Amino acid sequence: MFRSLNTRIPAKLHPILQGLLFIGLVLLGAILLQTFVFRVYSVFGPSMESTLFTNDRLIVNKIPRTIALIKNSPHIPKRGELIIFKNPLHQQGRSEEYVVKRVIGLPGERVVVNDDKITIYNLQNQQGFDPDTNNTTLKTPTQGNVDRIVPENELFVVGDNRVNNYSLDSRNGMSTISTHLLEGIVVMKIFPFNAIHLF
Repeated sequence: MFRSLNTRIPAKLHPILQGLLFIGLVLLGAILLQTFVFRVYSVFGPSMESTLFTNDRLIVNKIPRTIALIKNSPHIPKRGELIIFKNPLHQQGRSEEYVVKRVIGLPGERVVVNDDKITIYNLQNQQGFDPDTNNTTLKTPTQGNVDRIVPENELFVVGDNRVNNYSLDSRNGMSTISTHLLEGIVVMKIFPFNAIHLF
């Protein structure tokens, strides 16, 4: 005859295991939230002045990107939105892994940069228009010499500090950005507390 083994957990261990389970679930939830829902990023460098400054903290909405991944289709942000994306020029220890820029040109549009300004040409505006009309924090002039069509599933992105070479972007060495690099849309500046701002 075999006697059944007593596999019950001692009562003393119940609170410990419950605590560990709770901590594990909280950590898993935090990871899932940061990966698929929202995340906080810090700004470094002058490329987005006077809109954003070093050490500003931003809340980034990742839900549109997550939905696009589920649908296996690209998410195309709106013109003028601030986006966080993986830096295609990132080198370990030498450049930032993530970058914040403003969306200027959308897939299929012609973007021309000359005479210190940007002009966008598309089917609706064949004579061209200035995408910066409502940007009151822009540091101009917009320097560069570009005339190109934005490829499918790519974006033309530019920093708001366009004087000299303060912003490495689609005008001057970063080229257009694949939507696959998109991390999310900036929705709010939460720090410093005296400059909280919704985008």
